[in-house]
Parts: sequence; C-alpha cells; structure tokens
Amino acid sequence: MTSGTRFLLAARQCEIAELEQLARTSALVGVIGRFVHALQRERGMANIFLSSRGARFASQRTQQVADGAAAEAEVRAAFDGLDTEDAHARNGSRLFSRVALVLHALDGLPRLRERIAAQALRAGEATAAYDKLVAALLAVVFEAADAATDPEISRALVALFNFMQGKEFAGQERAFGARAFAAGTIDAAGQEHWRHLVAAQEGCLQVFTDFSDAEVLQAERAAQDPEALAQLERLRRLGFGTRGALDAELSDAWYAQCTRRIDGMRALEDLLAARLRGLCERRIAQARTELRDQRTMLEAFAAQARAADPATLAAYGPHLERSVLALVQEQARRLQAMGDELDEVRASLNERKVVERAKGLLMAHRHLSEEDAYKALRQMAMNQNRRIVDVAQAVLSLAEVLPGG
Repeated sequence: MTSGTRFLLAARQCEIAELEQLARTSALVGVIGRFVHALQRERGMANIFLSSRGARFASQRTQQVADGAAAEAEVRAAFDGLDTEDAHARNGSRLFSRVALVLHALDGLPRLRERIAAQALRAGEATAAYDKLVAALLAVVFEAADAATDPEISRALVALFNFMQGKEFAGQERAFGARAFAAGTIDAAGQEHWRHLVAAQEGCLQVFTDFSDAEVLQAERAAQDPEALAQLERLRRLGFGTRGALDAELSDAWYAQCTRRIDGMRALEDLLAARLRGLCERRIAQARTELRDQRTMLEAFAAQARAADPATLAAYGPHLERSVLALVQEQARRLQAMGDELDEVRASLNERKVVERAKGLLMAHRHLSEEDAYKALRQMAMNQNRRIVDVAQAVLSLAEVLPGG
C-alpha cells in the first residue's frame, strides 16, 4: 500500500479517535447536569432556610445535601475516568484546568454546608458560593462544546450548553425570589437584578432554540408546564411591582412553582444528553464503516496491482494513482465542508468568549461586579442599537489604551 493511502487511512482513524473522545466528554456532560441540578435545588432551599432564620426548609435542605453528595461522587468518578495522560487531547489544557477549578471548589463545599446549617452567613453569601461552583461546572461543559470537531455534535453541544446555562439562570431566579419572599422585602436594586435574571434566561434559551432541530423543540414545548409558568408569572409580577414589603408566606409557593418549571427543564436536559450520546455513537459507527470500506477498496486496488502481469502493470499504475487521488480529494472536500459548518456553529461560542473577556476587562478597570459589568455592556448595546458582542469587541479593542486598574 502506498504511503499516500497509509496517511489517508490514518486521517480517518484520527477522526474516529476524536469522535470517541467526544463521546466520553459528552457522557461527562450528562453527569455534570445531574450534579448541577442537585446544587440548584440545594441553593434554593438554603436561601429560604437562611432568609427565614431556619424556620423553613430545614429538613428538606438536609435531605437535599445527601442527594447532592451522591451526585458529587458521580462527577468525581467521571473526572477520575478522564485520560489526563493524553497530551494531545483537543482542548485538553483548558478542559483539565476547568476540572481542576471544580475540584478545588468542591473541597470547600462541606464547609459551606456547615456554615449554612449554623446560619453563620447571609443568604446572599451562600448564593454567591453556589453560583461560583455551578459556573465552574458549566465552564467544563463549555470547553466540551468548544472541543467538538464534528459539526452535528458541536451543534448539539452548543444547544445543550445554552439550555443548561438558561436553566442555571432559572435556578438563580428561584434562589433570589425565594430569598426575597422569605425575607418579606425587596428594593429597586433587587428588582433590577431579578429582571436581569429573567432576561439572561431568555437569551440563553433563544440560542438553544437556534441550534435545536424540530424534534427537540417539540419535546421542549411538551416539557413545559403551562400552569406552573402562569403561577410563576403571577409571582414575578408581585416581586417586580411591589416595592418594599412582600408576603413571606409566598416563599414556599414561589419555590414550588419554580421547581415545577426547573424539574421539567431537567427532564428535557436528560433527553438532550441522551440524544447527544446517541449521536456520538452513530457518528463513530459511521466513521468506522467508512474506514472499513476505504481500507477494503484500497487493499483491492493493491491486490489487483500485484496480480497484474508486467505488460499491464505499467498501464494499471496510473489507474491506481487516480483512484487514490479521487479518495483523497473526496475526503478533503468533506473535511472542508465540515470545517466551514463547524466555524458557523462555533460562532456562538466565540461570541461568548468575547463577551466574557470584555466583562473581565470592565471588572478590572472599573472595579465592577460580574453582573454590573454585563449590565454595562448590555446598556451600551441598547444605547448604540448594536449587538452586545459587537460592543464587547469594541471594548476589547480599547484594552491597550485603558489605564491600569
């Protein structure tokens, strides 16, 4: 077999190896989703528990901590299963760095729970700690999506990541609303933060919609609970429209309606993860079949060349070369088409990177919180009638002339 055909087959084998790595990473995403859901419930219960000075959700929070510990063990086991010896893993540096940050944050989780049980910190402080851990877990999912080399799998991962991020904003809204109702009060800044969480959900879910097929969108509609959504909107209006006192007795109802909605989102998240795993399996099987067919074809060509008598071998040689060239060209066209589609899919991820970098710049130079930095970008985008990513890019372009923070 010629050296050219050897590298042709090697290219296909590399593609299979990348798909197999994606399959393992996709399985990790499903495990992370279960743990994030447990943490989101725990965060909401902790907010009511602390804001009510221990009067509400004490026993439920204790049980949820046990559930969260079981989900955490799954995540740790999945991390242990990652091949950290593979120095050539695509995106391995960023992915493994994200995993290290998660493990560091998990080391502080028992202490956080102890302080919540002792009511030794405020609800807002507990929320910030949970938010930071969930953000670290979702960053692992983001790196998984960014590492995808197959356009169809990348599209599915982008949809899943944005759905998980939207669900996290829904979880933050549940925790914030629970805290506000349990405390029996809300101010203008709190209402603005509440509206920000609603808008953030809508933005993520719109990206999810953009990257999902008709079957997924139909499942998403079926998973919605109209009654829960209606009750949620009613309670939102109370929170948005009542400056000052809130009915503390509504904290349980708020938590219940938000939980109905988020549990429905969790069911869809499971479906998305299962579809992603199935997609990886199908793409691997397809690639293996194509590799087998290519190998069979090339071996047949080589066998025919060896069997040819010297008189016809000279004429057969160019035919073999043309056949191999056709295979190379066809594979090159396929990879180019995949690359073009992948660039289009990754645009959403790249936009997120730009916005995150611009937020970091504003946080450093203006001493803003992450939320305030995002609000500043969003306000500039609204004032200039531009996309937020375009404003973020403009902010980054000024990085070199900004004074030190």
